[in-house]
Amino acid sequence: MSGVNQRRKAVRILVFCTVLWGLSFPTMRSLELMQQNLFPHASSWFFTSLGVMYRFGFAGIVLVAIYLRQLKSTSRREMEQGIVLAIFGGGGILFQMDGLAYTDASVSAFLTQGYCLFIPLWVAVVNHRWPPLKIFLSTLLVVIGVAVLAKLNFHSLKLGRGELETLIASLLFTGQILCLEQPRYATNRPENFSTVMFLLMTLMCTPLICVTAPNAAACLRAYASPPACGFLAILVFFCTLISYTMMNRWQKFVTATEAGLIYSIEPVIASLLSLFLPAIFSLWAAVNYANEGLTPRLFIGGGLITAANLLLQSKWLEGKGVNRES
Repeated sequence: MSGVNQRRKAVRILVFCTVLWGLSFPTMRSLELMQQNLFPHASSWFFTSLGVMYRFGFAGIVLVAIYLRQLKSTSRREMEQGIVLAIFGGGGILFQMDGLAYTDASVSAFLTQGYCLFIPLWVAVVNHRWPPLKIFLSTLLVVIGVAVLAKLNFHSLKLGRGELETLIASLLFTGQILCLEQPRYATNRPENFSTVMFLLMTLMCTPLICVTAPNAAACLRAYASPPACGFLAILVFFCTLISYTMMNRWQKFVTATEAGLIYSIEPVIASLLSLFLPAIFSLWAAVNYANEGLTPRLFIGGGLITAANLLLQSKWLEGKGVNRES
């Protein structure tokens, strides 16, 4: 497959990954509502760490079962990449989910996309070169689009615990995306370092669970019902196993800056799915979770983010920009 065709295929697959990640938002929200009814006084860190442990733990076990023979030859560099991805990815998810308990969902959605700014800034500093004009315009469209989509009110925006944790999460996600671009890891097998990543993320959550769990039985009770198991299955197989292994395999065929902009489609997908999935999940799980409405902000915000990604993939403004040494 030629480099151009590989890149195009990578873009399509990464867009598909954002669809699966978008599915995780109404799924996690439904699961959270169920668990809050069971343990109304439990810490937000308990629900967050327990969910991440089960989600990535089961995904890691599946990969071990499928690739056991191959995993025996895991190289030191594959182990290293898996550890780095676990620290950045696992830490990012933990801070993002706990931060969501202390700030509005709209603010969280906006600040999480901070990596769309952090990545090109990092690349500009490392390469001593300004980003191309097309990247600059695409990033600007994404930032405005996410702000519109999230109904962000800049006058009420404050920097409290939730906002700080979400910014930390975005910085960690930046490291995760940049790690997949590193040339030193180009020959690593995705199945191997993904397995290391999943299993280490599981271990990272264990101390938090031990400290925050109301009691040992709560770890089982939180997922004892059929709806909870169903939501967990969605998160494990679609939102983790399929999406992360695809991301880890295909992101290297695009730049980290492009990947960050592609991933910005995630809140658009989440908003579209939230038009109808909450009502379905509510009936299934017996929780009060209403559908979101089809509003002008969805068309405007989603349109701007889509336009940014279409611009990114077009040949317009190709090679134009301020490329002088900084």
